[in-house]
Amino acid sequence: MILRERFCATVLGISALLMPVMMHAETETLLVAGGCFWCVESDFDTVDGVVGTTSGFTGGHVENPSYREVTGKRTGHYEAVLIEYDPAVVTYRELLDLFFRSIDPTDPNGQFCDRGPPYRTGVFVENDDQRRIAIAARSDAQDELGRRIVTKVLNADEFWPAPDKHQDYHLGTNSILTRFGILTQADAYKRYRKACGRDQRVQELWGESAPFAHMH
Repeated sequence: MILRERFCATVLGISALLMPVMMHAETETLLVAGGCFWCVESDFDTVDGVVGTTSGFTGGHVENPSYREVTGKRTGHYEAVLIEYDPAVVTYRELLDLFFRSIDPTDPNGQFCDRGPPYRTGVFVENDDQRRIAIAARSDAQDELGRRIVTKVLNADEFWPAPDKHQDYHLGTNSILTRFGILTQADAYKRYRKACGRDQRVQELWGESAPFAHMH
């Protein structure tokens, strides 16, 4: 959830359009959906200029949905990550370029082993300037990839932070029972990511342009 400083949205259901006023001075936000929000969060926590990430849900028709409700695939929500960043260090466009190359943007039905509506990809924009930048980034990524990109650019909707246990999941020290046995959350996350084939597929698509795949 946070790389350098603690940040927490204290009121569930706050609009993504309003969240920047609660953040650190002179920071901005990017809201994206890239499949499993644990993976998107762990990727962008490593980017210089990113000061915080929050896993949550957006784009659905149920207020303050639970994780179980969203993964039940009946609420219409995406698993999404709100990325807080310092624009003096990294730009909105640079983050989008990293995002498109960290997912399979050719898949309309989910990401890797995670299938269905919660795992679709998307960029959620707050204004016309963000929309213009997002569409340009998508177009350039499509030209580089040489395949049609289906990731949608959508108007930002309510963003509902996920429960605390889903924040910083890749760093979690709690022990949990998994199909691999009893593991810490961090170790379970690593096993899940590898078994899901996320990095293998991203490298297959993007090759040396994949910014995070080699880190896992």
